Amino acid sequence: MQNTELTKIIEKFAESGWDLIDVPAKKWLSGVSDDAAVELMKAVRQADKECGSCGCEFDPLYKKALELLEVA
Repeated sequence: MQNTELTKIIEKFAESGWDLIDVPAKKWLSGVSDDAAVELMKAVRQADKECGSCGCEFDPLYKKALELLEVA
């Protein structure tokens, strides 16, 4: 069973309009690929590296999503 908090964060990523995170987020949410979680983690790490301290609402979500994905 998926974590509700994680799902809400990933849904927000899917609606972001930023291809880096919205494409893998949509793939993860749809459950299409067995590798979706790995792809998503890679994308979120990259997003955090590129934008994780800009002050936007996503900054803390990158870190929380990675934390939750690690235990999922």
